[in-house]
Amino acid sequence: MIRFEGLSKQYGSFIAVRSLNFSVQQGEVFGFLGPNGAGKTTTIRMLMGILVPSAGHASIAGLDCQRDRIAVKRRVGYLPDAPIFYDFLRGREILQFVGEMHGQSPATASANAARLLEELALADAAEEYAINYSTGMKKKLGLASALMHDPAVLILDEPTNGLDPRAAREVQDRLRRSSTEGKTIFLSTHLLDMAERLCSRVGIIHQGELVAEGALPELRARIVPGGSLEEVFLKVTQPEDAATAGGIA
Repeated sequence: MIRFEGLSKQYGSFIAVRSLNFSVQQGEVFGFLGPNGAGKTTTIRMLMGILVPSAGHASIAGLDCQRDRIAVKRRVGYLPDAPIFYDFLRGREILQFVGEMHGQSPATASANAARLLEELALADAAEEYAINYSTGMKKKLGLASALMHDPAVLILDEPTNGLDPRAAREVQDRLRRSSTEGKTIFLSTHLLDMAERLCSRVGIIHQGELVAEGALPELRARIVPGGSLEEVFLKVTQPEDAATAGGIA
Protein backbone atom coordinates (compact mmCIF):
# COMPACT_ATOMS: atom_id res chain seq x y z
CA MET A 1 0.00 0.00 0.00
CA ILE A 2 2.93 2.36 0.76
CA ARG A 3 6.27 2.00 -1.00
CA PHE A 4 9.55 3.89 -0.59
CA GLU A 5 12.13 3.55 -3.36
CA GLY A 6 15.41 5.39 -2.77
CA LEU A 7 13.51 8.29 -1.16
CA SER A 8 15.93 11.05 -0.13
CA LYS A 9 15.82 14.70 0.91
CA GLN A 10 18.85 16.97 1.01
CA TYR A 11 19.21 20.63 1.99
CA GLY A 12 22.54 21.86 0.67
CA SER A 13 25.14 19.57 2.20
CA PHE A 14 22.75 18.32 4.90
CA ILE A 15 21.02 15.00 4.18
CA ALA A 16 17.74 14.91 6.09
CA VAL A 17 16.56 11.57 4.67
CA ARG A 18 18.86 9.11 2.93
CA SER A 19 17.66 6.50 0.41
CA LEU A 20 14.68 4.91 2.18
CA ASN A 21 13.70 1.54 0.70
CA PHE A 22 10.85 -0.37 2.36
CA SER A 23 7.13 -0.98 2.03
CA VAL A 24 3.99 -1.11 4.20
CA GLN A 25 1.35 -3.72 3.43
CA GLN A 26 -2.38 -3.12 3.17
CA GLY A 27 -4.11 -3.30 6.57
CA GLU A 28 -0.84 -3.01 8.48
CA VAL A 29 -0.11 -0.68 11.41
CA PHE A 30 3.48 0.44 10.80
CA GLY A 31 5.35 2.39 13.45
CA PHE A 32 7.91 4.88 12.14
CA LEU A 33 10.23 5.52 15.08
CA GLY A 34 13.27 7.67 15.64
CA PRO A 35 14.89 10.31 17.87
CA ASN A 36 13.95 13.97 17.47
CA GLY A 37 15.39 15.31 14.24
CA ALA A 38 15.87 11.86 12.72
CA GLY A 39 13.83 12.63 9.59
CA LYS A 40 10.37 11.30 10.50
CA THR A 41 8.38 14.47 9.72
CA THR A 42 10.41 15.18 6.57
CA THR A 43 9.56 11.69 5.33
CA ILE A 44 5.86 12.16 6.06
CA ARG A 45 5.83 15.52 4.28
CA MET A 46 7.28 13.86 1.20
CA LEU A 47 4.58 11.18 1.43
CA MET A 48 1.93 13.89 1.44
CA GLY A 49 3.46 15.78 -1.50
CA ILE A 50 4.31 18.79 0.69
CA LEU A 51 8.06 18.40 0.13
CA VAL A 52 9.69 17.41 -3.16
CA PRO A 53 12.22 14.56 -2.81
CA SER A 54 15.81 15.19 -3.82
CA ALA A 55 15.99 11.64 -5.17
CA GLY A 56 13.83 8.53 -5.39
CA HIS A 57 10.10 8.47 -4.87
CA ALA A 58 7.26 7.16 -2.70
CA SER A 59 3.89 5.80 -3.73
CA ILE A 60 0.58 5.08 -2.02
CA ALA A 61 -1.87 2.61 -3.58
CA GLY A 62 0.23 2.74 -6.74
CA LEU A 63 0.02 6.55 -6.98
CA ASP A 64 3.20 8.63 -7.01
CA CYS A 65 3.15 10.86 -3.93
CA GLN A 66 4.52 13.85 -5.83
CA ARG A 67 3.11 13.49 -9.33
CA ASP A 68 -0.33 12.25 -8.17
CA ARG A 69 -0.51 14.15 -4.89
CA ILE A 70 -4.11 15.33 -5.37
CA ALA A 71 -5.32 11.79 -5.98
CA VAL A 72 -3.24 10.61 -3.01
CA LYS A 73 -4.98 13.08 -0.70
CA ARG A 74 -8.36 11.62 -1.68
CA ARG A 75 -7.23 8.22 -0.38
CA VAL A 76 -5.26 9.33 2.67
CA GLY A 77 -6.22 10.80 6.03
CA TYR A 78 -3.33 12.96 7.26
CA LEU A 79 -2.72 14.22 10.79
CA PRO A 80 0.26 16.61 11.09
CA ASP A 81 2.14 16.98 14.35
CA ALA A 82 0.64 20.44 14.93
CA PRO A 83 -2.73 20.71 13.12
CA ILE A 84 -3.87 24.25 12.30
CA PHE A 85 -7.50 25.35 12.03
CA TYR A 86 -9.44 28.51 11.30
CA ASP A 87 -9.66 30.07 14.77
CA PHE A 88 -13.25 31.27 14.50
CA LEU A 89 -14.88 28.19 13.09
CA ARG A 90 -16.52 25.83 15.56
CA GLY A 91 -15.29 22.25 15.84
CA ARG A 92 -18.45 20.96 14.19
CA GLU A 93 -18.12 23.50 11.36
CA ILE A 94 -14.51 22.48 10.67
CA LEU A 95 -15.47 18.84 10.26
CA GLN A 96 -18.49 19.79 8.15
CA PHE A 97 -16.19 21.81 5.88
CA VAL A 98 -13.71 18.94 5.56
CA GLY A 99 -16.45 16.48 4.70
CA GLU A 100 -17.99 18.70 2.03
CA MET A 101 -14.55 19.39 0.54
CA HIS A 102 -14.28 15.62 0.06
CA GLY A 103 -17.55 15.62 -1.86
CA GLN A 104 -19.95 14.59 0.91
CA SER A 105 -23.47 16.02 0.97
CA PRO A 106 -24.18 18.47 3.82
CA ALA A 107 -26.34 15.86 5.55
CA THR A 108 -23.68 13.14 5.27
CA ALA A 109 -20.91 15.47 6.42
CA SER A 110 -23.02 16.56 9.39
CA ALA A 111 -23.72 12.96 10.42
CA ASN A 112 -20.05 11.96 10.07
CA ALA A 113 -18.93 15.00 12.06
CA ALA A 114 -21.36 14.25 14.90
CA ARG A 115 -20.24 10.61 15.03
CA LEU A 116 -16.53 11.42 15.14
CA LEU A 117 -16.96 14.19 17.71
CA GLU A 118 -18.72 11.66 19.93
CA GLU A 119 -16.12 8.91 19.34
CA LEU A 120 -13.24 11.24 20.22
CA ALA A 121 -14.94 12.77 23.28
CA LEU A 122 -15.31 16.20 21.63
CA ALA A 123 -19.10 16.33 21.48
CA ASP A 124 -19.31 18.80 24.39
CA ALA A 125 -16.97 21.17 22.50
CA ALA A 126 -18.68 20.83 19.11
CA GLU A 127 -19.99 24.41 19.21
CA GLU A 128 -16.81 25.90 20.68
CA TYR A 129 -14.49 27.99 18.48
CA ALA A 130 -11.24 26.27 17.53
CA ILE A 131 -9.20 29.11 19.05
CA ASN A 132 -10.47 27.99 22.46
CA TYR A 133 -9.46 24.34 21.97
CA SER A 134 -6.52 23.04 24.01
CA THR A 135 -3.54 21.44 22.26
CA GLY A 136 -4.93 17.99 22.97
CA MET A 137 -8.39 18.91 21.71
CA LYS A 138 -6.89 20.26 18.48
CA LYS A 139 -4.99 16.99 18.05
CA LYS A 140 -8.20 14.99 18.40
CA LEU A 141 -10.02 17.36 16.05
CA GLY A 142 -7.19 16.82 13.56
CA LEU A 143 -7.66 13.06 13.80
CA ALA A 144 -11.40 13.47 13.29
CA SER A 145 -10.65 15.57 10.18
CA ALA A 146 -8.35 12.82 8.88
CA LEU A 147 -11.12 10.24 9.35
CA MET A 148 -13.97 12.29 7.84
CA HIS A 149 -13.76 10.80 4.33
CA ASP A 150 -13.18 7.22 5.56
CA PRO A 151 -9.75 6.89 3.88
CA ALA A 152 -8.04 3.59 3.20
CA VAL A 153 -4.73 4.94 4.55
CA LEU A 154 -3.97 7.01 7.65
CA ILE A 155 -0.66 8.89 7.93
CA LEU A 156 -0.25 10.20 11.45
CA ASP A 157 2.60 12.35 12.78
CA GLU A 158 2.84 12.00 16.58
CA PRO A 159 -0.93 11.46 17.03
CA THR A 160 -0.83 11.46 20.84
CA ASN A 161 1.65 14.31 21.31
CA GLY A 162 0.19 16.85 23.76
CA LEU A 163 -2.58 14.54 24.99
CA ASP A 164 -3.22 13.65 28.61
CA PRO A 165 -3.25 9.91 29.44
CA ARG A 166 -7.02 9.54 29.09
CA ALA A 167 -7.15 11.36 25.74
CA ALA A 168 -4.14 9.36 24.50
CA ARG A 169 -5.96 6.14 25.35
CA GLU A 170 -9.07 7.36 23.48
CA VAL A 171 -6.97 8.05 20.38
CA GLN A 172 -5.22 4.67 20.60
CA ASP A 173 -8.56 2.90 20.93
CA ARG A 174 -9.82 4.71 17.82
CA LEU A 175 -6.70 3.69 15.90
CA ARG A 176 -7.20 0.05 16.93
CA ARG A 177 -10.73 0.25 15.58
CA SER A 178 -9.44 1.71 12.31
CA SER A 179 -6.95 -1.15 12.10
CA THR A 180 -9.67 -3.78 12.57
CA GLU A 181 -11.60 -2.05 9.77
CA GLY A 182 -8.68 -2.83 7.44
CA LYS A 183 -7.13 0.62 7.19
CA THR A 184 -3.39 0.92 6.59
CA ILE A 185 -1.82 3.10 9.28
CA PHE A 186 1.62 4.73 9.01
CA LEU A 187 2.32 6.07 12.48
CA SER A 188 5.23 8.31 13.46
CA THR A 189 5.87 8.41 17.20
CA HIS A 190 8.58 8.64 19.84
CA LEU A 191 6.39 6.76 22.35
CA LEU A 192 7.78 3.24 22.26
CA ASP A 193 5.17 1.74 24.59
CA MET A 194 2.40 2.91 22.24
CA ALA A 195 4.25 1.46 19.26
CA GLU A 196 4.51 -1.89 21.03
CA ARG A 197 0.77 -1.92 21.72
CA LEU A 198 -0.42 -0.79 18.28
CA CYS A 199 2.11 -1.74 15.61
CA SER A 200 2.61 -5.03 13.79
CA ARG A 201 5.91 -3.82 12.30
CA VAL A 202 8.22 -0.87 12.91
CA GLY A 203 10.98 0.98 11.12
CA ILE A 204 13.58 2.95 13.07
CA ILE A 205 15.18 5.97 11.40
CA HIS A 206 18.36 7.57 12.75
CA GLN A 207 20.16 10.54 11.22
CA GLY A 208 18.03 10.14 8.10
CA GLU A 209 18.77 6.44 7.55
CA LEU A 210 16.58 3.42 8.19
CA VAL A 211 18.66 1.44 10.71
CA ALA A 212 16.14 -1.30 11.57
CA GLU A 213 12.87 -2.58 10.13
CA GLY A 214 10.66 -5.59 10.78
CA ALA A 215 8.16 -7.24 13.10
CA LEU A 216 8.77 -6.56 16.79
CA PRO A 217 9.62 -10.17 17.78
CA GLU A 218 12.04 -10.41 14.85
CA LEU A 219 13.83 -7.17 15.81
CA ARG A 220 14.13 -8.21 19.44
CA ALA A 221 15.52 -11.62 18.51
CA ARG A 222 18.02 -10.21 16.03
CA ILE A 223 19.26 -7.10 17.83
CA VAL A 224 18.67 -7.58 21.59
CA PRO A 225 17.69 -11.20 22.31
CA GLY A 226 15.16 -11.21 25.14
CA GLY A 227 15.10 -7.42 25.20
CA SER A 228 12.38 -4.79 24.80
CA LEU A 229 11.61 -2.42 21.94
CA GLU A 230 13.23 0.31 24.03
CA GLU A 231 16.48 -1.67 24.19
CA VAL A 232 16.34 -2.28 20.44
CA PHE A 233 15.76 1.43 19.83
CA LEU A 234 18.64 2.49 22.08
CA LYS A 235 20.99 -0.05 20.50
CA VAL A 236 20.42 1.00 16.88
CA THR A 237 20.34 4.76 17.55
CA GLN A 238 23.34 5.07 19.84
CA PRO A 239 26.21 7.35 18.71
CA GLU A 240 28.84 5.72 16.53
CA ASP A 241 31.61 6.19 19.11
CA ALA A 242 29.50 4.45 21.75
CA ALA A 243 28.67 1.63 19.35
CA THR A 244 32.37 1.15 18.55
CA ALA A 245 33.29 1.19 22.24
CA GLY A 246 30.66 -1.46 22.88
CA GLY A 247 32.00 -3.68 20.13
CA ILE A 248 29.32 -2.93 17.52
CA ALA A 249 30.66 -2.44 14.01
